[in-house]
Amino acid sequence: MKGLFKSKPRTPVEVVRHAHELLIFIDRNQEVRENKREEKIADLYRSIRDMKSILYGNSESEPISDACVQLTQEFFRENTLRLLIICLPKLNLEARKDATQIVANLQRQQVHSQLIASDYIEKNFDLIDILVDGYNNTDMALHYGAMLRDCIRHQSVARYVMEVGHINKFFDYIQLPNFDIAADAAATFKELMTRHKSTVAEFLSKNYDWFFMEYNSKLLESTNYITRRQAVKLLGDIMLDRTNSNVMVRYVSSKDNLRILMNLLRESSKSIQMEAFHVFKLFAANQNKPGDIINILITNRSKLLRFLADFNSDKEDEQFEEDKVQVIKEIASLDAS
Repeated sequence: MKGLFKSKPRTPVEVVRHAHELLIFIDRNQEVRENKREEKIADLYRSIRDMKSILYGNSESEPISDACVQLTQEFFRENTLRLLIICLPKLNLEARKDATQIVANLQRQQVHSQLIASDYIEKNFDLIDILVDGYNNTDMALHYGAMLRDCIRHQSVARYVMEVGHINKFFDYIQLPNFDIAADAAATFKELMTRHKSTVAEFLSKNYDWFFMEYNSKLLESTNYITRRQAVKLLGDIMLDRTNSNVMVRYVSSKDNLRILMNLLRESSKSIQMEAFHVFKLFAANQNKPGDIINILITNRSKLLRFLADFNSDKEDEQFEEDKVQVIKEIASLDAS
């Protein structure tokens, strides 16, 4: 008879409220007997799967927009995001993955054409502090890092990470000995430095000196090949973005920066050489080169021209060939100042 009276499925609001109550219990009740705690944790895992199923759909159905809106509203009405982030270390690996996907999805959910996740985080920026510092925790770094990247989709969050000094930490995170964590930190750093162009341009203009001192010494001159390769690629992305034109002109007017790029051109790695060339060409193309830049290029002119003559792309690339011809022309025509 019991099977005839199946419980009615919870609504999206009820699912969130139930998960919220379970998160509170797990967060506050450390001393409760083991059996009861395990029962509550298992119930929480089911609720997390239910939330994920509502937001992403499942093998039987696509997500329903109204249900997603209801879940999103309820999730941010109370501090469910806070509880989920705080309790994440207490969950098993599968539940952490599901929770990370839920947080990612919620950053994109619109309620009445508004991204209410952004409004919530702006009132709770300390949660971003937790996510950034999560890179210091080997077990949590990849989950918190993924959440952080999705939160950075909001310009206000990216600005906060830059303005409060969190971005400084990434120069060290990128060099962590754990490869997966270092790569994840590099992905987050790239997202910070490329997604919101006006915010990045403003930040670099205000923080040029210390930022590029750190960038050069810790990333471009790193002893780690992967760090150098990723750093010179990102530097090219930053410098070739028109929004950063003022920063680019300042960067290519520095003889110290030029020496670093010339050293990268000498790397045995073709990948690094190619990425370094895309930045080096900006020094050559600068029509207002300072005298010390001109002198360095003239002093090294023979070596540079020999190098460029033999320097070819592994694949057919008309733009590269045009750029190389122009760089050779610029260097060959220089006169000592």
